[in-house]
Amino acid sequence: MNLFHFFASIPLLLGLSGAQPRVVGSVTIEQTTIFRIPVRPHVPTPLVEWTEHKGPKCVPAGDIAGALLTGPNMVDFVLRDRSRVRAEVDDDCSALDFYNGFYVQPTDERLCVKRDEIRSRMGASCRIEKFRSLVPQLRR
Repeated sequence: MNLFHFFASIPLLLGLSGAQPRVVGSVTIEQTTIFRIPVRPHVPTPLVEWTEHKGPKCVPAGDIAGALLTGPNMVDFVLRDRSRVRAEVDDDCSALDFYNGFYVQPTDERLCVKRDEIRSRMGASCRIEKFRSLVPQLRR
């Protein structure tokens, strides 16, 4: 990262940018990578129903393309291959605090359950308790 990119990313780190980026951005500061995940509004589709299945323990952070808020303590990660993984957070933590986007700071380039947290731009943080894989099913 050159000096120009570093100074250009300071408003994003401080939450001063008015425009919502449409792609996941990452910044590396002193060997720590921080990913900014944009949140898109959840628009239910009448033809598709997402069913939950056992999920992975970890998700590669670089595979995350965006997120959807789907419940009071659930965030759906949309991956680059268009698959979805649902992250469930603590019951005492409201996922709705993350409507304006959030940050993840994985320890080893992977986002893992019971270890990593999602952090809002306003300072709230929630630990990821469980991942569930989502599979699309046509509604009947």
